[in-house]
Amino acid sequence: MDELPLPKSTVVVPLYIYPLTAETWAPLYAAIESNPDLDFLVIVNPNSGPGDSPLPDENYSREIPRLNRYSNVYTVGYVRIDYCKKPHSEAYAEIERYAGWSKQYETTHLGVRGIFVDETPNHYAPDRAEYLKALTKFIKNTPGILADRFVVHNPGTPPDATIAQSADMFFICEESYPRYRSDEVQTWLRRFNYDRTRAGVMINEVPMDDLENLVHELRHKAKYIFITEIAGDFYERFGPTSWGAFMHALK
Repeated sequence: MDELPLPKSTVVVPLYIYPLTAETWAPLYAAIESNPDLDFLVIVNPNSGPGDSPLPDENYSREIPRLNRYSNVYTVGYVRIDYCKKPHSEAYAEIERYAGWSKQYETTHLGVRGIFVDETPNHYAPDRAEYLKALTKFIKNTPGILADRFVVHNPGTPPDATIAQSADMFFICEESYPRYRSDEVQTWLRRFNYDRTRAGVMINEVPMDDLENLVHELRHKAKYIFITEIAGDFYERFGPTSWGAFMHALK
């Protein structure tokens, strides 16, 4: 009997790599063009957020439009909320700056299609739930955010169900591979069994011998996946070996 095909998953790319030249993101472009059947969720992060200027600098303004021209790429802008401690006014201002990028989108292709909200809580509290609900409402009602204004949360662990309601998808695990394999993390993941279509994982320090099996395992648990063999600064460079192997394992 033939094995059932694995569920399709999306490549997550925490793109915290400054595009110094037009070749800096070449491994990403090569992967996008070589794998037209794979979808890519690319987290754009110019300066732990959009930066203070209305528009990103010339290098980001050159490369983000290039990403947006690919039909299998979905860009989201990075915002960090310090577990709901950042004042709403500051978070809203960053979201509005991302929205402002798209004023001339038909000409420039500069803009993002959603917001990646980092450092979201996983435990419920009434004030946290209200904070996240208001933030999502603001994102969904901000016209300059393109497409369906996708809202991504990153608690790094499975969130309480009430907290999770405020996001379109959320990262249930952001860990090193040894930590992911620990009894504690595995017990936590079993306790909060979310629909895979709303779940994401980001795992670093993955041994190459384990990478393919890990990706196949995670495809049953999460629609959105990032894997790398790098142990440090893993969001700031492409895995020299794991990047290509990751693409292959997702086919």
